[in-house]
Amino acid sequence: MAQVTVQIGGRDYKMACGEGEEEHLLSLGRMVDERFGQLRGQFGEVGDIRLSVMTAIMMADELSEAKRRHEALETEIASLRLAGDDVAKQFDARHADVAEQLAAAAERLERLANELGEGARRD
Repeated sequence: MAQVTVQIGGRDYKMACGEGEEEHLLSLGRMVDERFGQLRGQFGEVGDIRLSVMTAIMMADELSEAKRRHEALETEIASLRLAGDDVAKQFDARHADVAEQLAAAAERLERLANELGEGARRD
């Protein structure tokens, strides 16, 4: 198992992670440190524990909103797929109708051509 050191609020924290996940964990640590620093800039020195809790709650709120949007998009995608299936069924039905009409028109044209051919032979 790999280990990395992330720095949050000026403190180092050693953390374990899976092989190959080091950069990702360091990136997450930088995100948390950035948010921690923003809150420290807004609220001043209110204590690292309090800033840590505020950081965690803000990031959890963002995650919750992202999950809500994700679920809404999944629902919309499912709805669009159903609508697409309905459109495909309508297209297939209309395609079949047009094919039948074309076949009927071809038969009529063939009959008319035969009738015209017979009429021309009689003359």
